[in-house]
Formats: sequence, C-alpha cells, structure tokens
Amino acid sequence: MTNPFRVRGHGHIDRGTPLSFTFDGTRYTGHPGDTLASALLANGLHRVAGSIKYGRPRGVLAVGAEEPSALVQIEAPFPEPMLTATTVELYEGLVARGLSGQGRLSSRPDTARYDTMHAHCDVLVVGAGPAGLAATLAAARAGARVVLVDELPQPGGSLLGSQELLDGAPATAWVSEVVAEIDACADVRVLQRTTAFGCYDDGLVLALEKRTDHLGAAAPAHLSRQRIWRIRARQIVFATGAYERPVAFDDNDRPGVMLAGSARTYLNRFGVLSGQRAVVFTTNDSAYPAALELADAGMRIAAVTDAREEVPAHWRAACDERGIEVRAGHVVTGTSGIERVSRAHVAAFRRTEVPPAPSTRGSLGDRQGIDCDLLLVSGGWNPAVALFSQARGTLRYDAGIGAFVPAQAKGRVRTAGAASGTFTLAGCLADGADAAWQALSALGRTGPMIALPAAAPLPDAAPGRVLWRVPSPQDGPDGSHQFVDLQRDALVADVLRATGAGLRSVEHVKRYTTIGTAHDQGRTSGVMASGIVAEALGVDVAELGTTRFRPPAVPVAFAALAGRNRGELFDPVRVTALHPWHVEQGALFEDVGQWKRPWYYPQAGESMDEAVLRECRAARTGVAMMDGSTLGKINVQGPDAGVLLDRLYTNMMSTLKVGRVRYGVMCGVDGMALDDGTVIRVAEQEFLLTTTTGNAARVLEWMEEWLQTEWPGLRVHLTSVTEHWATIPLVGPRSRDVLALVAPGLDVGNDAFPFMSWRDATVAGIPARVCRISFSGELAYEINVPAWDGITVWKTLCAAGGPFGITPYGTETMHVLRAEKAYPIIGQDTDGTVTPQDLGMSWVVSKKKPDFLGKRSFSREENRRSDRKQLVGLLPADEQVLLPEGAQIIATSSIPAPPVPMLGHVTSSYRSDALQRTFALALVRSGTRRIGETLYVPLDGRTVPVTVTEPVLFDKEGARRDG
Repeated sequence: MTNPFRVRGHGHIDRGTPLSFTFDGTRYTGHPGDTLASALLANGLHRVAGSIKYGRPRGVLAVGAEEPSALVQIEAPFPEPMLTATTVELYEGLVARGLSGQGRLSSRPDTARYDTMHAHCDVLVVGAGPAGLAATLAAARAGARVVLVDELPQPGGSLLGSQELLDGAPATAWVSEVVAEIDACADVRVLQRTTAFGCYDDGLVLALEKRTDHLGAAAPAHLSRQRIWRIRARQIVFATGAYERPVAFDDNDRPGVMLAGSARTYLNRFGVLSGQRAVVFTTNDSAYPAALELADAGMRIAAVTDAREEVPAHWRAACDERGIEVRAGHVVTGTSGIERVSRAHVAAFRRTEVPPAPSTRGSLGDRQGIDCDLLLVSGGWNPAVALFSQARGTLRYDAGIGAFVPAQAKGRVRTAGAASGTFTLAGCLADGADAAWQALSALGRTGPMIALPAAAPLPDAAPGRVLWRVPSPQDGPDGSHQFVDLQRDALVADVLRATGAGLRSVEHVKRYTTIGTAHDQGRTSGVMASGIVAEALGVDVAELGTTRFRPPAVPVAFAALAGRNRGELFDPVRVTALHPWHVEQGALFEDVGQWKRPWYYPQAGESMDEAVLRECRAARTGVAMMDGSTLGKINVQGPDAGVLLDRLYTNMMSTLKVGRVRYGVMCGVDGMALDDGTVIRVAEQEFLLTTTTGNAARVLEWMEEWLQTEWPGLRVHLTSVTEHWATIPLVGPRSRDVLALVAPGLDVGNDAFPFMSWRDATVAGIPARVCRISFSGELAYEINVPAWDGITVWKTLCAAGGPFGITPYGTETMHVLRAEKAYPIIGQDTDGTVTPQDLGMSWVVSKKKPDFLGKRSFSREENRRSDRKQLVGLLPADEQVLLPEGAQIIATSSIPAPPVPMLGHVTSSYRSDALQRTFALALVRSGTRRIGETLYVPLDGRTVPVTVTEPVLFDKEGARRDG
C-alpha cells in the first residue's frame, strides 16, 4: 500500500520500513517516525473522531499535545482510551478507532510495568527546540549538571517542522552537532519522549517518560512502559515553545480545518501534504512561510486571506511568484462540506475598534466561496506558559501578539524562546543561551560564551492583528455555529450566554461552558475564550486575564503515577505466622485492614451460618481458639509513659500496677470514640497497649503527632510491635483445662490468676506472656509468644484440646460473641459521631483526671443532648429475620412519604446460637429511653417490627468470665 499524500524529499521518517496499522477497521501503512495522525493524513484520511455533544465529524487540527479533537481509542496491543492521534507514535500492529467523545477502559488487567526515578541537577531545561538546545549547550559547557527534557522522539523542536537555515545549512544539522556534544558530557542527561507536566515548590518538576509506548507489542517485558521522573533542580529554564491560535468562525470545526503551522510541520517533519488545494486564513506573518513551503512541495494554495488591511510587500511578492492570490482585509466567514471541508467562504471585513479592546464588531462584504479540501488558519501564537504559571510566575498581556507572556518569575524559574514571546529563530537561540547564563549566575557560576549559529535573515516582521472571532453571517443567534473548544463542543454562543447570565470572571465562564477542561487544557481555546469574554464585557483582556494552569499539564495515566505501587506493592497483603495452618484447614478469609484474617472454618457440607453457629457453640460450651495476632500492639516506654497515656485515654492508666491489664478508650478532640483496646503495664516505665486491627497505624500516628508536636517534652518512645507477637485467645469454659496441660508451671486458678491480669509463663515449651482478658464474655486467656514460635504453640494447643473438642473460630464468630455482650467495635458500631457515653460506657471516662483528649467536648451542649443516638439491642419480632447492617430504623409500621424521619440504623446483626434467634445492635436516638418500645426497619418494601432492648443480651451479670 502507498501513502498518496506522502511527499518525497521531506520529513524525518524511515521510509525504508513500512508499518501496518488498522484504523476504524481498515488497514493502512505508515513508517517509523510517524504519529498516528501523520500516517492517517498521509493516507488521505481527515475525519478521525466525532464530537461529544453534537456528534459532528472532527479531524486533525494541530500536530502535538495541543490537539483538541482528534481523539482515538487504542485497541491493540492493550486498550487505552482518550489519546490524541497527534501524540501516538506509530508502531507495527497498532489498532485504533476514532472516538465520539468518550473512550472505553480495558476489561483486563494492564500487565505493563511502570516505575519512578529521581534525579537532581543544577539546571533543568524543558524543551529541546532551538532555545532549549542553546540553553543546554551553554550550561553544559560551564560544567553544570543538566537535565534536558523533551516530549518528542528526537531533539529539534520546531526546527523539525520547518526549513530554517543556520549558518547557511539546514537547522537540523546544527541540532545534530549540539546533540553529539551534549551526549558526550557525563553530567548531561537527555530525556526524549518525556513531558514535564507539573512544577512544584523547591524546584520539583514531575515528568512522564514514555519508554516503550512506541514499540507496541514488541516492547521488551523487562522494561517499564512509562516512568515518572521526579526532578529536583536548582535552576529551571522553560523553553516550551508556543501554540498556534485558531480563530472562531462559522463551522470552524470541520475536518480539513487545520492550523497553518501544523500543516507546515506535517510537511517538514513527516513528509505529508495535508491536502491538495488549500485556503490560508491568517492574521499575522507566520502563515506565509507555511503557505510557501507547502506550495513548493506541490500543494495548490488557492488564496491567502489576511485579516490585516496591508500585507507586507515581501510576502505578497513571494506569493505572486508562485501564483498565489493574496486578499488583504479579508476573513473566512465559514466553511462548507460534509465529511470534510469542500469550500471556504471569504469576505472583506472592515472592523470597528471599540476601546479598550479589539472588537469583532464591523461589517462584512459579500461572501465568495473558494473550493478547497484544506483550510489553514493562524490567529497568532500563545506562549506555552502552563509550567511557568504552575511555578507561580505571573503573566502579562502583550497586545502586540494578543497573548499572555511571562512577566515575573518566582525564585529559580525562567523562560526562553517562544515560551517568553520571542518568535524569531535568532531571538530564540540568543534567549536560550542568555537564560542559561542567568541560571548559572544564580548558582554562583560562570560559563564561557558560546558562538551561536547565524539564522537566515528575515524581512522585518509586520505587526499582526488580534482577531478572536469573525462576525457570523448566519441568521439567528450570533456565535451559534462558531466553536471555541472543539473537544467540549463549546460555542461562542455558550460564552455569550455565560456573560449574559452575569458571569464576569474567566474562571466562572470556564466552569459554565467547560471550555479548557478537556485533555488539551485549553491550549487552543483558553486565550481565545478570554478574548471573546473581554469583548463581550467591553473590558481589556489584559485586565480580565486568563484561567489558572494546574498540573498535570498533559493527561497522565494513574498507572504511571502509581508506578510500582500497584497490587500488593501498593496495599500489601499481610498474613500472620499461623496463616499456613488456616489455609490447610480450609478457612475462608476476610480482609481486615491489610490483613487476611480467618473468617470461618467450614466443614464438609456446611453453610456459613452453620459453621459460625458451630464455632459459637464451642466457645460458649467447650473450648475454642482464634488467631488474634493482627491486633495492633504498641510498646510505650519512658519515664513519662504513664503521663502520655493518661492524656490519650479517657480513663486513668498511670495508676495501673505492673502485672495488671486495663481496658481503655481513646477519643478525638471532639470527644468521639477513636479506638479502644487494652493496656498492659509491663514495668514501671513500660506499657503495651493494643488497638483494633484496622486502626493500628492510625493510632500510632495519632500518638506520635501529639508526642512530637504538642508534648515534645515528654520522655517517651513508641514502637509498633504488632508483627513481633503471635496472639492466641483461648476461650470457653474448658479453656482453663487446656491451658493447664500446656503450661504446667502456671497456676491458672481465679485466685492466682485473676481477670485483667497477666503472667509470664512457659507455654508448650515457649516463653510466653499470658493475659487473662476476654472479648467474648467467657473464661478466656490470651497467649502471646514470639511470632516465629506461634505455629508451635497453636499446634500444641490443638493437640491438648482435642479431648475437649477444641474448635478454631474466625472473625465472624468473634463478632457474634462480642455483640451478644455488647462489646462495641470502633468503626462498625461507631461512625465518628459517637461518644463513650453514647455507647453506654460512661464508666470508662475518668472523673478524677484534670484533662485528657476529648474531655472538654463532653461538656458541650451538643454532646449532652438527651436525643443523641445511643447503642441499644434490637430483637426482630420474627426470630429468623436477619436485619441488614446499615438498615434504617423508623417509628411507624408503614413507610411514610419522603422525607422519611430516621431514628437510627443497625450497626451489627447476627444469628446467635446462645439466644437461638437473630439479634442486632443499633444506634438509635434517645435509645436508652426507648428500651421496650417497638420500632420498625424497612426491608424489601415492608417493615420489620423490632423490640428495643438493653444492648447486653447474654450473661448480663458477667458470671461466665471466671469459669
């Protein structure tokens, strides 16, 4: 297959290697060095996508990241949506299709790797065009550490898309010389295919390197697909170039409408003519070199329409030599065509200036249609200032070019070349070298002057005319056919509607119209929108300003930002020392925090309910044990350890005696329960506290925050020891018998070993710390041994408990047992708005301590209201109905019309073997005063009556804990 629009003698592609690709189901060919956009244009295909709102055909407008409408979905080798055809490098086997605004995420996992690298340098240069290369060369010759970041596959920037000469030779020859020199410098790192997308404080710049995207299925598996570079630079030079600005006119969104500079680049970088017969519409000089080079390559230029009243004589003469008609004082008022432009409508335009801003108001002459398949537009150039602005640089409006340019930089940042509003090649080279010398001077260094090549002399530039849009000749609302943001399908009429509604800020208009919120971040639409808003309001665009630039400046995949922090590397799966045994026994697991905890142990043919009831029965009537190793454990040591704990817990901890255990609750400063657990006093200056599994890290961070920022004078050290210990609760009436068999030297009687105490002992031949505590209400012992000895002790307990029918139980059974005793779980029976008093635990709040976190909040009027939600029990009238957790509670048997007044919600709900029925815990307004009342829970279109009870539903006297 051939490329009918490929031109010989132009471009930087590998013509000797064909690449096959598929677009919208049709096979085409291209070459290495092509983008998908250039390959499609080479094959004569202009329609690429459809617009999101109106479904209008859309084509290629630009050549790089500024492309607003040519969005595609890559299907092979891996599905990826919402990519611009102008930035997708062509590779063998690429399969893509055009989009109508929205893409489709892949249904299969992305197997590619992503990573992150850090780099430090003296000078970071962003952009490898003429200014960026000059800056890099100057800094490199001074011996500075330099990082050069550029988004293209090869350096050169705008020089790749033009026929500029330096020292009488093609400018690309100079590029090759500079690249060879800087490649030989050990302290210079060049990152191609790398886009800087964020600039932050202290010289931090984030950049995305596409390492294997251009290789497709041939990408080596051992290489990461993309890499985030975190670059710390002492000085930064932004040589980011500029984006050509379109002009709004009727039907300016048709395929075949293209920026003039982009058509020039497609010719010189890719060897592609974007059409056969073109009309050029310009407001400035820059479109003339494009028209002349395209004409010399074989494109017929039907006419150049220049909005200026006078066309510079040298450009008119050059056009005359090629037989190109030039129409001064003319504009394009609209286009015709179905799938592509077939005619441009041209008219004379006499503009009326209305101070302080240029105005669209004026008169149009008679329209004339000019047949064409390509309409090239140039409304001027906008410096690429997004990164400069992110670095808190300020902008000023330059009325001469109709764009915002850098005004004042902050700290270590400077701009060069077109990014600072300099648009001549000689000026860009000088600007780049000067920016590097300024950066070196700021570092206290000096560098040798470098000889810059001489650019070909240019005729004096004539001033351009600022034109945001052309008056619409259509009947009806002005601007209803003129597009400002092609991706958002946002019209001039939308802007006028926003200003007509009273909006005066471009930020507000942006959000009203969505202009500038798409993937291109308003590169082609932002300044034009500001100009149209200023014109509509009759204010100076310099006063109005532009919208803020925020990172990322280009779309970045979440996978790239995550890097290697994916799956278990992002959220590690944590397992206890006993995990292999649980797996062997067929346990099913649930995720608690990052931990895999045994949920229940089903036997052959058992359902979950049957397994849990069996495990509960064993714990209440015989002996059972569970893996409690995931409980958070924090060692607290130091002379002021007791002082710290007294400030953090609601009850007193400093009075705890060595060898004893105390339950405690932590509250936030708002008085709401934060976490709970036990505190063991190990020695006079050492405590060991436990937390809930999911809150271990949060509690340690909370404690460290207060210790380090509010009470740094306290002599305390905190250490997480969660994974150091294997913890085995041994539960049930026969637990004492089993423990006695494996710990013969330990007196396990009530008198010698009372509740809420601990003893050092030898269990199964292993040194252990045994605590007499219970989260089930039964006689129970908590055996703690070093983690690596956990499996030995567990298996020994299994063997010793065999004659007693010892049964392992999981988290679901644990929840049932504790709920029968109304032991709350922070985070399940609380929601951040619950105090200890709401939980019926006023006894855990000390009345003796002068202060602790949350104490003052308990006296707030809000916290003392009688109608606060309080923890209660619920018994469904139908003893077999299991209430859904989270179900709402109402006062009436029928569901009233919305809004329905809710009294509370179910926090925990289970089937109980001990109660032989279902039950629930709930937070209910004025709950303790409602005990005995009947309330209702909406369920599947009906209501379930429930009786409100005291929360403790089993062994209210607590007689079972002593055996």
